[in-house]
Amino acid sequence: MSSKNWQDIAIERKQKQESLIPPEWRIEPVPEDLLDVSSVPKSCGLLTDRELEITDTINVDVLLSKLANGTWTSVEVTKAFYKRAIIAHQLTNCLTEIFIERALDRAQQLDDFLKTNGRTVGPLHGLPISLKDQFCMKGLETIMGYVSWIGTVSDHDAAIVEILYELGANPFVRTNVPQTLMWGETFNNVFGRTTNPFNRRLTPGGSSGGEGALIALRGSPLGVGTDIGGSVRIPAGFTDIYSLRPCYARLPYEGAANVLEGQESITSAIGPMTSHISGLKIFTKAVLDAKPWNKDPLVVRKPWSDAEYGLSEHGGAGAKLCFAVMLDNGLVRPQPPVRRAMSMVVSALEEAGHKVIDWENKLHLEIHAVNEHILSADGGEDYRTICSITGEPVLQTMMPNAEQSDPHHPWDPHPTFLDEPFTITLRNAGQGAVSAYELWKLHKRKTELRKQYLDHWENTKKRTGTGRPVDAILCPVAPYPAPPHGHNRFMLTAPQSNDFYTCIWNNLDYAAASFPVTKVDPNLDTIESPPESFYNQEDEAVFKLYKPEVFLNAPVGLQLVGRTQEEEAVIAMTEIAVSALETWKRVHDQS
Repeated sequence: MSSKNWQDIAIERKQKQESLIPPEWRIEPVPEDLLDVSSVPKSCGLLTDRELEITDTINVDVLLSKLANGTWTSVEVTKAFYKRAIIAHQLTNCLTEIFIERALDRAQQLDDFLKTNGRTVGPLHGLPISLKDQFCMKGLETIMGYVSWIGTVSDHDAAIVEILYELGANPFVRTNVPQTLMWGETFNNVFGRTTNPFNRRLTPGGSSGGEGALIALRGSPLGVGTDIGGSVRIPAGFTDIYSLRPCYARLPYEGAANVLEGQESITSAIGPMTSHISGLKIFTKAVLDAKPWNKDPLVVRKPWSDAEYGLSEHGGAGAKLCFAVMLDNGLVRPQPPVRRAMSMVVSALEEAGHKVIDWENKLHLEIHAVNEHILSADGGEDYRTICSITGEPVLQTMMPNAEQSDPHHPWDPHPTFLDEPFTITLRNAGQGAVSAYELWKLHKRKTELRKQYLDHWENTKKRTGTGRPVDAILCPVAPYPAPPHGHNRFMLTAPQSNDFYTCIWNNLDYAAASFPVTKVDPNLDTIESPPESFYNQEDEAVFKLYKPEVFLNAPVGLQLVGRTQEEEAVIAMTEIAVSALETWKRVHDQS
């Protein structure tokens, strides 16, 4: 154990981070009552017109084209995004590692290569890419929200970092996460709380919440997050951006820091997060074309498939698809803004000529219960062991502490309506770690549930009218838009209630993409009468939480779910859904 107390260690590290911000890149503090800070990067006066043009170019294809043909240099693109990232950090506290000179040196090397050789280093040449604070970079700390890991300098690059360098990208900043990663919010004792740029009283989600806030403010064109229960899809849904949760071992995790290492039944997956849907395909294809199975022994040896992206298993290019809609998973009902978003996309798909049917829920409660028991099988020993090195307590809540000053949450905490999260009830909290035999039985039951759900999906062939089973499922990423801090949900032993709509797909290992749809509108998203009865205490608490003024301007995202190892098709079908939605909005004059 360190001779210093953990609080002093954390304070010193945060001060070190703040000292790395160039004085000339600092902006005036925004007023406490300015909740929507999404326009500040443009209005603060720090960015030049050219830097605004660069960073407002959200289409990754366009960025890469201008970098490749020399319209923009890697140095100026990296500097523009770095300045905007620093602005985003001052507004939302989204960063961890700041290494400006290192990133600019890399950018200069890329410019020199292009000038000397007349070609790019690779398909991602010059593209600044942000990384969640799990992806080790040689010579930098990987703290991952733990005081105990301060000063732990990596002697290697994670496999995904190696590949990004080979592809010509420029990893340029790392982003904030919650302590333990196992939260749907972003707060830790080292770097503090990350806020939502569209309403700072609300969370950006987690655990890739730093990425969500940064990309939403256009401080990065593309980032890399991880997802074990919704951790790229939830932040994307809460911050108005796109993300992809690939299947187990499709993309390389080797060399990255993590929690619950050795737990290999429900594994975390790395996935892209981006402000334009083009980034999903560009990133995934580039990484797969680099043959990541040569760097990570767990990666499936499955190259990118243009045929699958062309929907060869879904009727082929131009075929009309059949989408199933899961508006309500039978565990927690979505709030009015989420239901409106679902209705918008359903209407858009139908007007585009696709068929939409209802998804029939099956086994959701048991799948969720098995998921929670597996992820808590050690009784929390992993988290306690790491924290014990410095004596830092394991966080039991993301709720802001009304008794303790929080520079990133100066407002009173929003009241909770829940004494015991439903996940606690399901998990029988307090029973502690389970035996190896009990864990094996959980793994066996998980496999059985996967088979039953596979059969259930296959049986939809009788209802689709296409001769195929349902092509994809449309559903929420959470029962609510981005909620107030502390409501995603509540205790480490029951990290979040919003994962009722996401962790099921991790358990079944289905590929899923999230995409933005709308924002809360008090005129459209009014409070409704309660149902005759609630499913459980979580369902009731989510209902009581909703007030339009609380969720003002909160983004609402949804997810599109395919099947195992179907990343290419999921990306393509999400592009179809997004295109249909954009057309629908123009026709109906809605946003």
